[in-house]
Amino acid sequence: MNRKKWVRLDNASNIFLAAMTNSDTKVFRMSAELTDEVDPVLLQRALDEVYENYVLYHSVLRRGFFWYYLEESELKPKVTEDVLPPCAQIYHFDRRELLFRVFYNQNRIHLELFHALSDGTGALWFFEDLLKAYIMLRHPEAFEGLKAAAHDRLNHQLEDSFAHYFRKGKTQNFTDAAQSAIRSVAKVSQLTGKSHSQKGSLSEETKQKQRVHQFRGNKTPDNRPHVIELEMPVKDVLALAREQQTSLTLYLTAVFMLAVRRASPDFKPGSAMAVSVPVNLRQFFPSNSARNFFSTTRLIYTTNENQEADNLATIGRMLKEQFQQQITPESLEDKLRTLIAFEYSPFTRMVFRPIKDFVLKLVNYISNRNLTIAISNLGKVSFPEPIDSYIGKMYFHTSAVRPQFCAISHGEQLTVSFTSPFVESTIEEQFVRVLTDAGVAVTVAANKVTSEDLEVEG
Repeated sequence: MNRKKWVRLDNASNIFLAAMTNSDTKVFRMSAELTDEVDPVLLQRALDEVYENYVLYHSVLRRGFFWYYLEESELKPKVTEDVLPPCAQIYHFDRRELLFRVFYNQNRIHLELFHALSDGTGALWFFEDLLKAYIMLRHPEAFEGLKAAAHDRLNHQLEDSFAHYFRKGKTQNFTDAAQSAIRSVAKVSQLTGKSHSQKGSLSEETKQKQRVHQFRGNKTPDNRPHVIELEMPVKDVLALAREQQTSLTLYLTAVFMLAVRRASPDFKPGSAMAVSVPVNLRQFFPSNSARNFFSTTRLIYTTNENQEADNLATIGRMLKEQFQQQITPESLEDKLRTLIAFEYSPFTRMVFRPIKDFVLKLVNYISNRNLTIAISNLGKVSFPEPIDSYIGKMYFHTSAVRPQFCAISHGEQLTVSFTSPFVESTIEEQFVRVLTDAGVAVTVAANKVTSEDLEVEG
């Protein structure tokens, strides 16, 4: 009998398992709006085709005495209609099931995925290939003589890039990759100014001691995330970001912080607001791994006693200076080498998994208490023609333990999807008001979350 292949979880995945709750399922969703209604039969054929190439997605999650691991399975994914709440739980410790799902609703195709399997970039590769395969089946007349391109990255999808770059003895790998990192940071600096500015910087010790504001609200009755989708022209928001001499991501984050202050009746002037920002490590350290390969950085803004002094320019300047200092090859290397060394130390490896889970859960709890919001931006997505012409707006959001947004753009449209564990939408209202006052046309859509809405829906 052949033994099934298995791989150990990467460094980032273990925290998702320890921190997962009924309200924070550690599931994220990607969606694409197509030009015509989805054909589920063809979508299933496309999924079967792409699934064969992504061996990582054949995995089920298993629990060992000392660690979790991914094991190859013979399970086959099935396309279904969109009937579950957004980002419903995927992983159940007592079930043997795939760690992703594909479903549809009218002219939208959705991919939901458990974060322990992959990060946003890795999942986007799979989703892009699924959309390409489906559209080629749906519109064969437009693709006569053309074949879907094969990707070299498929040969490296199971690689643990954390271990590859940051385990002891990988210095040369880092040195080579650091040159790419420096060039990437330089590109950011072209928009944001000098990269070594110290004005307004905060030490980690100082940031930890500050009182961090947390938004309070009424939880949704069945733990489903409150999802609000915003659609807007990407060029208009980019123009505003350039006026502030910052990136689109940091501009939107500044708007988010300003909205939180205005939406919080219990906000104490002088309090700090902290945001978690994921960083795709592939832009610094070349990798074709489809598994998790990202880090996070924490940016903080201490508010003024005078609310009027907290404007976008002030907030954005502080975020920019911190971001430039933290996202450098040296700081990333120090942080990640420490994490990897801890994970692979003989002592840690001998600790039973439930004890590791408890420690990681405690770490996550402390981390959550020091955050106000979270954001994630997957950036611009494009497809080769003629595929691109069959795809409209794209969307991206995740389960939430605090207010957060995920952004993604395709074509001329930027979508910003807010998720929150709370029924209230005051933050999102203030966010939209800031953008519309600046001349951006914003379209808003939301899911149903109150008890009354759910009773009518049922």
